[in-house]
Amino acid sequence: MTIDGIWSYAPGSGHAEGQDLTGYGVVAADGTIGHVEREDGHHGMWHLVVDTGVWLFGRSVVVPVGAVAAVDPDHRTVTLACTGDEVKQAPRFRTDSETMDPAYLTAVADYYLGLARRGSASA
Repeated sequence: MTIDGIWSYAPGSGHAEGQDLTGYGVVAADGTIGHVEREDGHHGMWHLVVDTGVWLFGRSVVVPVGAVAAVDPDHRTVTLACTGDEVKQAPRFRTDSETMDPAYLTAVADYYLGLARRGSASA
């Protein structure tokens, strides 16, 4: 996956153009981690802001849409191509202004691209 690819839904993910994922449950490889609070795309860097509720002590996380493995509109779930622990280790999201900060989003992209590289190396 390339840096540009991390900001786009993977072909075959089940995401439809214009689909609103707000409120969808978010499932990592090892279980449910929260729900989609919103989808943003500042600077063409499309990502989900995921409300983790009590799972991460009320913290929200930013996940590039390229980390989405599957969207299931029937069950209203988004499945990620990583584990909950991997999401927990991503660059910390503190304020909404970070979703418009190219430097923060680049750090998030680099982190998730590293996961993708490790995953394909072990496959």
